[in-house]
Amino acid sequence: MTHKVIHPTGWLPAKGYANGMLAKDGTLQIGGQIGWDANKTFTSDTFIGQMRQALSNIREIVEAAGGTVEDVTRLTWFVTDKAEYLAAQSEVGQAYREVFGKHFPAMSMVVVAALIEDEAKVEIEATAHLS
Repeated sequence: MTHKVIHPTGWLPAKGYANGMLAKDGTLQIGGQIGWDANKTFTSDTFIGQMRQALSNIREIVEAAGGTVEDVTRLTWFVTDKAEYLAAQSEVGQAYREVFGKHFPAMSMVVVAALIEDEAKVEIEATAHLS
């Protein structure tokens, strides 16, 4: 095996990218996930709703590769509105714990002017290490 594409069952096909790539050493690279579901439909127009969905997508990709959220070692967040993120801190923590529990990998946050999907308010990419 060189690399294995990870695509959760029931998700619409990715176009021009892979949601996850599993290397033979167990490193799982997860491409940026946004607030849409398996049908590429946005489930919310709020930052918290989109954040929860993006994290849920990451969890689903990790599980499709045979891992758990505890295998995630890094998250990089791209947000379009710093003020919106900062105003929702308590809700951010609550939504995060609903999906990832009390597992807190290394994280970075970058404020960006826009994301490719106009409706997206947050995009999160991840790295996991599966044994």
